[in-house]
Amino acid sequence: MFKRLFLNEKFILGLIILNTIIIFVGGYATSPHQKFIVSIADNLITFLFIVELIIKLHSLGTKQYFSSNWNKLDFFLIVISVPALITFIFNLNMLDISFLLVFRVLRVFKAFRFLKFIPNVNQLISGIKRALRTSVFVFIGFVTYIFIVGILSFSLFNSSGSEYFTNPLIALYSTFKIFTVEGWYEIPEQIVANYSTTSTFFIYFYFIIVVLTGGILGLSLVNSIFVDSMISDNNDELEKKIDNLDIKVTELINKVREDETRENPGQS
Repeated sequence: MFKRLFLNEKFILGLIILNTIIIFVGGYATSPHQKFIVSIADNLITFLFIVELIIKLHSLGTKQYFSSNWNKLDFFLIVISVPALITFIFNLNMLDISFLLVFRVLRVFKAFRFLKFIPNVNQLISGIKRALRTSVFVFIGFVTYIFIVGILSFSLFNSSGSEYFTNPLIALYSTFKIFTVEGWYEIPEQIVANYSTTSTFFIYFYFIIVVLTGGILGLSLVNSIFVDSMISDNNDELEKKIDNLDIKVTELINKVREDETRENPGQS
């Protein structure tokens, strides 16, 4: 009964949802007592996840367990939760082990276990993989364009006194903001404050070109290619079946004609 409970996906889904709620509610805990209660609940569920891991490893065997990518994800998420559990059980907060705090932060990733219960999630992941493979060179080209425009903008405006182009890295970030049509008017307005009327015209014109090529055309192109690849079906197998069907139909027609020729030799 105990073993079947932890092999029941609905029970595990309930634990995952409960754990996600506890992590969310924990952000509102203010008093030490509230934080202690939330910590007890969170670590108790972590312990139950460890029990689930042990039972599944024993039932499926190591090889079969790790043959599933979802089980690999489960294993990773459970393992990164163990240091926080150890810290809680042995009250290691009294010691200087602040590096373990990173593992407490990583506990939020346990919510990723919920993904495998989403209907048709495997098809969704396959679509994302297919879209990434199709769009990889488009992404590389777009990132290269961001880099070129960012470095060019830094060279043009680093002496303008604008906080958006003080160094190449900030200039790249500012360029990306413009490409996402975020701050596309604030950034030029700050720059032109220290320039003449003629220079202001060319600065505005420069940023209009940047917004059009990167923010409107560039992002739209990347997005359309990615979405189109993601929602398109993989028709390789279907095309192969159609080709095989065409070959069989052709063979059948030829066979019928040969039979007719043998039955009516005078008509040939």
